[in-house]
Amino acid sequence: MDLIATSSELAAACARLARHPVITVDTEFLRETTYYPLLCVVQMASAEEAVVVDALAQNIDLKPFFELMGNEKVLKVFHAARQDIEIVWHQANIIPHPVFDTQVAAMVLGYGDSIAYDQLVERVTGHRPDKTHRFTDWSRRPLSKEQMHYAVSDVTHLRDVFAALDADLMKRRRSDWVSVEMEILTSPKTYDFHPERAWERLKTRVRKPKELAVLMEIAAWREQEAQSRDVPRSRVLKDEAVGDIATHAPTTIERLANLRSLPRGFERSKWGVDIVAAVQRGLARDPSTLPKLEKPRNNANGGAIVELLKVLLRMTSERHAVASKVIATVDDLEQIAADDDADVAALRGWRRELFGEAALRLKRGQLALAVDKGKVIVVERE
Repeated sequence: MDLIATSSELAAACARLARHPVITVDTEFLRETTYYPLLCVVQMASAEEAVVVDALAQNIDLKPFFELMGNEKVLKVFHAARQDIEIVWHQANIIPHPVFDTQVAAMVLGYGDSIAYDQLVERVTGHRPDKTHRFTDWSRRPLSKEQMHYAVSDVTHLRDVFAALDADLMKRRRSDWVSVEMEILTSPKTYDFHPERAWERLKTRVRKPKELAVLMEIAAWREQEAQSRDVPRSRVLKDEAVGDIATHAPTTIERLANLRSLPRGFERSKWGVDIVAAVQRGLARDPSTLPKLEKPRNNANGGAIVELLKVLLRMTSERHAVASKVIATVDDLEQIAADDDADVAALRGWRRELFGEAALRLKRGQLALAVDKGKVIVVERE
């Protein structure tokens, strides 16, 4: 198989692929040293052919590929699609649609939480994919025959996986469950990385409004710096340091120098001045304009309730062969334990029908959990 390296070859291939109702798609990229992923290779397949595109070829115009991604008449099948979609969104301001993510479908069908592609292929088709080039440097040229074979097999096996999962979804009447997830996956909001919202992705816990204000400013500064320099966020400032700065709020270079989470001498760089300025901006913010901090849950039995909900979730997951992760997260359970009207996915749509309603009834004492013949069962209470 030849590597597509010209605009005319790509346009012709995309025209052929566009005649099919379903195609499979995968990308190979690097992002270890950059903020934005570097697209290196694109591979696609229809029922009749598979193609591999050199996205780094000199002067190649990827416009036909991006137009195909936005073609509403063609279903694009990915595995773990989020990063692939992010690349298209960043480079062309297009969200691929419609899409089908085999990893999400596999979770809905009980293959476990976030199953890897090679494991899914083996379980569905019995074929064991070659994993040799999973971590290869896709930016180096020329690509070897082995790399080409690996790239092609990614999308050809995906055809069989999609066919099997799609049929199983229809048989078990769960196609709509996946459709709901695909709408979220293809929403521009999912890929909205505005610096002012960067703080939301940090796991750092802040307890006071002033800490939150500083956290928001420091996270926004780091995001802007990472974007402008096209480097990973951690190259600018590690998460630990962001949290440390938010907690201690150093308003001078001298105080910044006392933080152990920063490299020695960091405060003397131009970034030291920027960070102190960001801290001062945070402290100057009006507390009334800040998002509300989540208050500690005072329910003395909250932990026990969450543990009961975990048992119910696992039982539900096993009984219906759906990955627990796709039904509810631990955070969902904690919020349900604290509030019957919690705004969580587990209390909406098919998840509420499958689990959420029972979770609320268990919490209210209308259901009980018991063990019968070695299995956890739900018991109705009068």
